[in-house]
Amino acid sequence: MKSFDVQESVISAAVELFALHGFGSTSVQQVVEAAGVTKGAMYHYFRSKDDLLFAIYEQLLTLQSEHLRAIIASDLSTADKLRAACIDVIETSVDSLQELTVFFQSAHLLSEDRRKDVTQRRRAYNDEFASLIESGRREGIYRSDIPRAVLIAHFFSDVHYLSTWFSPDGPEDKTLVAEQLTDLFIRSIAV
Repeated sequence: MKSFDVQESVISAAVELFALHGFGSTSVQQVVEAAGVTKGAMYHYFRSKDDLLFAIYEQLLTLQSEHLRAIIASDLSTADKLRAACIDVIETSVDSLQELTVFFQSAHLLSEDRRKDVTQRRRAYNDEFASLIESGRREGIYRSDIPRAVLIAHFFSDVHYLSTWFSPDGPEDKTLVAEQLTDLFIRSIAV
């Protein structure tokens, strides 16, 4: 098995088991058996279950951060950048619903160092996202009467609760839901 395959197999098995049994109730042995690898192979990439839980969320956060930086660097207008960023974070979150569920149910079990790392990375993402709102405020297209932190919390609360109500088998697909939530958010902050 290639190193990428080992890592992905371990992460995939961990996501399924953590979702089914919970992070605290899943043993490393269960993960390696489900992944079809040895403990040594797993420990080559992940020092602990803590590292594994962190890696589950880190993959999504890294992807979303790369997408956001590309959107910000594009030639789109501020309004189109914010719209693209909103749609992207919703669609990529829907694509990783199981991972998000596992993470948000178990994030409090991360070691203090890992929780701090996640907090810093999420804050960096939120700051970049907020820069789009600030640009729109300077351009006079977004409200300035509501604190930026409230606007950010308003949008991301919808994203964080996707795993509790969205179903890929439901009547709306991820693109429609992303567009609808984005429209609701942008209309709520427009001048």
